[in-house]
Amino acid sequence: MEFCPKCGSVLVEKRKNFGCARCGYTAKGKVKIEASEKIQEKERIGVVREKDIDVFPVTTALCPKCKNKEAYFWSSQTRSADESETRFFRCKKCQHTWREYR
Repeated sequence: MEFCPKCGSVLVEKRKNFGCARCGYTAKGKVKIEASEKIQEKERIGVVREKDIDVFPVTTALCPKCKNKEAYFWSSQTRSADESETRFFRCKKCQHTWREYR
């Protein structure tokens, strides 16, 4: 890429030669135009999937499958609004999931 020696703007291609669009300067001879770009590889962003991490609180609950005494728990409103919520448990050892209605 070449620049105008008078005003410093980029020389653009006119009919047969290159010239300055601002001040009217015309370049003598051929103008060599090159474009280059450096691309750097960015660091990869780690993706956390829901299945990879359990962020539930832990409580003492007896697993009906393996008899382990610790389980994750969460609650959800599965029935109508006037009824109590349902508590779900997932065993820390065997990943068995069960529910408890109140």
